[in-house]
Amino acid sequence: MSGPSGCLRAACCLFVLAASPALAQTPGGPPAVGVVRVVPKAVTETSEFNGRIEARDRVNVVARVSAFLEEQLFRDGADVRKGELLFRLERPPYEADVEVRKAAVAQAQAHLDNADLAFERADQLRKSGSGSQSTLDNAVAAQRTAAAQLRSAQAALRASEISLGYTEIRAPIDGRIGRTSVTPGNVVSASSGTLATVVSQDPMYVTFPVPTRRLIELQEQLAVAGDAGKGLKIRLRVPGGRHYDQVGMLDFVDVSVAAATDSITLRGTIPNPVRADGRRELFDNEFVRAILESAMPQQVLAIPRAAVMTDQQGDYVYVVDAGNVARIRRVKLGPSTGGTAVVTEGLAGNDTVVVEGVQRVRPETAVAPEQVAAQADERG
Repeated sequence: MSGPSGCLRAACCLFVLAASPALAQTPGGPPAVGVVRVVPKAVTETSEFNGRIEARDRVNVVARVSAFLEEQLFRDGADVRKGELLFRLERPPYEADVEVRKAAVAQAQAHLDNADLAFERADQLRKSGSGSQSTLDNAVAAQRTAAAQLRSAQAALRASEISLGYTEIRAPIDGRIGRTSVTPGNVVSASSGTLATVVSQDPMYVTFPVPTRRLIELQEQLAVAGDAGKGLKIRLRVPGGRHYDQVGMLDFVDVSVAAATDSITLRGTIPNPVRADGRRELFDNEFVRAILESAMPQQVLAIPRAAVMTDQQGDYVYVVDAGNVARIRRVKLGPSTGGTAVVTEGLAGNDTVVVEGVQRVRPETAVAPEQVAAQADERG
């Protein structure tokens, strides 16, 4: 069982009965049953929450100049690298504008050179006493005006070169690009909206709301463990119920509580590597179950789930005593997994419970017990 109230993942996860010969029924004798001895197990408490996968980086690619879209240089849904050319816009009008700006810079430079010469002559004449101060002042003003005009022309050239550069639209980040919304031949501009979206792939974020009370409990456990809060592990259950094989770490707790649900959003980072078949398993905005592990393992009594039966009075197991007599023992279960039952009341260490051949057992009757091994199954 698992749910928002919490579940327990055993250190050895699920019990799987080791392969053993079929329990033989002795004619006229007590039924043969497979048994295991109850021993404490170290388990880590976990809680499951509904979560969403989010890309760490998401960038909407837009045009920054107005021009015809000439080429699309990527395949929709492909992986792209930062700086990779995605779209090419019409360039000739912007190339022509750059040439015009270069000519304006050359003209402004010529005016400045002439103003420098005029200043030098006026300065020499003033020093020799042949020129007037007003002539020198006019030469200084003309020189400064020409210098300012040159800087203005250079700035206009730089702006024109930037606009020309915007005719090549490149990937802003590493990631996967979605489908394009505009095909070549259309005029695009900043007002055209998103041409395509690029989302990062590895690692990914997983965000999930946690009840405030549960968060406080986790914080108290972390305080006892001396953990700053970033050591909490996050595992995922992907659509279909399978456990994702990568482990993430909690890295962010939101600053405010949602008033409608009294919950607070947590976020973790989890790897999303390329598989052997060349694909990644996690997708942006995918729905998952986030499994948050508590800080400290606990010692509990855990038995195979196959040993537990249920009737109108609740859960019970068959315990075999020293005289090989099977007796009903009522038990209370804690949060358990599909293959492991955590017993909170009713059993003690070294009790022997029936796990195989339970259907042949009758209360207060003798049985022929045979020990069977319980192996760990990490599939959870």
